[in-house]
Amino acid sequence: MNLSATSRTVLRVCLAAGFVFLYVPLALVLLNSFNADRAFGWPPSGLTAKWWATAADNAGAREAVLTSLKAGLGATAIALVLGTMIAFAVQRYSFFGRDAVSLLVVLPIALPGIVTGIALSNAFHLVLQPLGIGLGLFTVIVGHATFCVVTVYNNVLARLRRQGTLVEEASADLGADTFQTFRHVTFPLLRPALLAGGLLAFALSFDEIIVTTFTAGPGVTTLPIWIFNNLFRPNQAPVINVVAAVLVVLSIVPVHLAQRLSGEKTPKGH
Repeated sequence: MNLSATSRTVLRVCLAAGFVFLYVPLALVLLNSFNADRAFGWPPSGLTAKWWATAADNAGAREAVLTSLKAGLGATAIALVLGTMIAFAVQRYSFFGRDAVSLLVVLPIALPGIVTGIALSNAFHLVLQPLGIGLGLFTVIVGHATFCVVTVYNNVLARLRRQGTLVEEASADLGADTFQTFRHVTFPLLRPALLAGGLLAFALSFDEIIVTTFTAGPGVTTLPIWIFNNLFRPNQAPVINVVAAVLVVLSIVPVHLAQRLSGEKTPKGH
């Protein structure tokens, strides 16, 4: 498509405006984490790194990070298993209600978080509490897994559609059994999709706050919940900015890796 010079200029201005809209708030969070003024006066009266040392010594923040890591890893593990199995079933087999299954897998991530949270809370109270299982880290992991499954499912399903079955059929023709074909052919081809889906699932879980509010029991505080609880405490404000700045920086890594992996080209000849 050939664009006129005016059109290209307009598009560049719109692109720049979009980046400003998206990233100026994040840049302010990073700058405020070094702001010497506890009240965040603008422009900053000076720059300091003392809030970073204060945040590192904050036991509540460290415990919240650990809880979020546990919840994220647990939800990601469940999502990898269930998402992969469902993707294989939908792509490789024809059965009644296949389209409905695909819709039901994707639906949780499209629902408002508060709806999902209320539904999960009611289900846990009705099903788990009679069994003696109360709200806690386990229910947080299960709650996060309901929408994390979608990211793995979509990545694996797209990969299976692109790669087809010719390579696996060739492996079988050469004498490999089902396990050997999966180990030496199918899994290596799926590995980028699994990594990308897993990274996105972990990022979703680590950032989740609404569903966590309804599924976390007493004493279970993930990092987003901790930030929200301390957000309006003046003495904690500088620490909040430091934690937010760290999350911004760390979020770049999984998102970048997920984009690189999910965008990997299909091998030639497939």
